[in-house]
Amino acid sequence: MAQELSTIAAFRYGLGFARGAPDVTRPGQLVDQVRGPDALAEVFPTANFASRVEIIKTHTRLRSMQKRKDPDFDRQAFRKARRARVLVRLQDTRQLFQRALFSPNSFRERLAFFWADHFTVVPKSQYEQVVWGDYITNGIRAHVGGSFADLLIAAVTHPSMLMYLDQVRSVGPNSPIGQRRKVGLNENLAREILELHTLGVGGAYRQADVRQLAELLTGLRVGDEGRTFVPRRAEPGAEEVLGRAYGGRRARIEDIEAFLRDVAVHPDTARHIALKLAVHFVDDTPDPDLVGAMAETFRDTGGDLPSVYGAMLDHPAGWAPLGDKAKQPLDFMVSGLRALGVAPDQVAALTANQANRQLAQPLAAMGQPLRDAPGPNGWPEEAEAWITAQGLAARLQWSLLQAQRFGEDLDPREFVTFALRELAGDTLRRAVAGAEDRAEGLTLVLASPEFNRR
Repeated sequence: MAQELSTIAAFRYGLGFARGAPDVTRPGQLVDQVRGPDALAEVFPTANFASRVEIIKTHTRLRSMQKRKDPDFDRQAFRKARRARVLVRLQDTRQLFQRALFSPNSFRERLAFFWADHFTVVPKSQYEQVVWGDYITNGIRAHVGGSFADLLIAAVTHPSMLMYLDQVRSVGPNSPIGQRRKVGLNENLAREILELHTLGVGGAYRQADVRQLAELLTGLRVGDEGRTFVPRRAEPGAEEVLGRAYGGRRARIEDIEAFLRDVAVHPDTARHIALKLAVHFVDDTPDPDLVGAMAETFRDTGGDLPSVYGAMLDHPAGWAPLGDKAKQPLDFMVSGLRALGVAPDQVAALTANQANRQLAQPLAAMGQPLRDAPGPNGWPEEAEAWITAQGLAARLQWSLLQAQRFGEDLDPREFVTFALRELAGDTLRRAVAGAEDRAEGLTLVLASPEFNRR
């Protein structure tokens, strides 16, 4: 049976079908989802950066008092501070799910997942764990419908990225602080900006560009209000990156941003971003003409992301039949809960421990622990990385638990049609109709190849 545009839109570009959500009937509706403010960030807000920093400072201060055996140490206040640090992390997990589950704009949510992976951050310290939610909200989500340059600057200069890639340890060797402390460069952020975030592997850069960019980035630090710039840590003089000089006698953060805006519209960046988007949403080996059309739009619009998404959605290859890619665990869990009709109050009612058990732990069991990608290059795209014996067992177990928890009012025979429409094969429909009980029938749908592929 031919696949309808609405079904391809729901599976390839969205998070499946949800109760009460209208069908997508034309590609332009998906682009419309991306333009405008991030409404779900307002509906499900997270703690602001200043409050996150205060949580860390309070815990650190009390922890120091405890170690010093300070007579004014307040054990109850310390327990409260430690609890606040744990709670903000778990609340970020819950709110990430809430935004995706209850958004009418699931293409926007998928893009937020994609860009968070493109600009992967793996929080290591307690500080990084606490500020991670601000990175997702203000470093990523706020910019998925704007220009790539704005997204690039917000992501790579956010405190989460500066700490993850050790930029906070990088000092200009000839800067006043570098000379006094005999410390020097860290090239991690510079290398990943060129290799992963913009030009891509094989792009038009050399090791000399990495070195010069690392020198340009010196001075970037993290303060109580976010990123800061400390000229005394910055390498003096101009740096030449990709054939252009940036900076001068006095180091400024504006020179860093000028480079990022230039590299954001480089032709190699256009090709790299177009290919990554096409691989993620369409096919592991996408049609070269599709990638070319997206890259051309990227160049012509100066990296206007909605226009690039539109080029993908306007191309016939963007609507080829489904089935070659696998849902990653986060996509699978969200689409499963949306299909089951989970209500906002059911998620809001989860305690911190319940959110951990029902949201974070299953993701880890399926092979995609939240906040813990294998490296700066993020999660793999290939279906083989996700459709494994261990991963499938975890998906099956999770499906059964959700069917038991949320499916008491659902008829499996109706559910298979609602969740899969024309994708449901005769074999699956017969199996669902013959299931011994309601939970088994619903589980068969959620664990089916049809539901797990896109």
